[in-house]
Amino acid sequence: MHELSIAHSIIEVAKNHLVGFPNCEVRSIRLKIGALSCVHRDALHFSFDLIAADTPLQGAQLIIDDLPVVVFCPSCDALRELPGIQRFVCPVCDTRTGDIRQGKELEIDSIEVVDQEDSHQRPSALEVGPEKNQCQRVSRHSKPSSI
Repeated sequence: MHELSIAHSIIEVAKNHLVGFPNCEVRSIRLKIGALSCVHRDALHFSFDLIAADTPLQGAQLIIDDLPVVVFCPSCDALRELPGIQRFVCPVCDTRTGDIRQGKELEIDSIEVVDQEDSHQRPSALEVGPEKNQCQRVSRHSKPSSI
């Protein structure tokens, strides 16, 4: 059950972002997980809740965005989403392809935090870093972090 070690890594990354910010609380962590990553969603949720207990992430929600397999078809000269992971053939022209462009991801897309001192603040994606003395708002579309 490698989901336990994945959950541990997710929690470590999030805790590292909170160092020096005792007033910031993690509300949710959004992941992008590809269909070929071999991660079982339920096992990851269970593992995350188990490891997050008694940490600053206790009660945080784990949100998983499932990513389908996308391949490049040389015959069509186009990206094609596969209907499943059993056959790596273009769903349009039936050409075999192993040129995988999406589906192997296992990334932290965003960490949603809120400043506990401001109880009226809406949770949002925030950047937490050692050069700042408080949580700073940033776009949710920041560079993903691989686990």
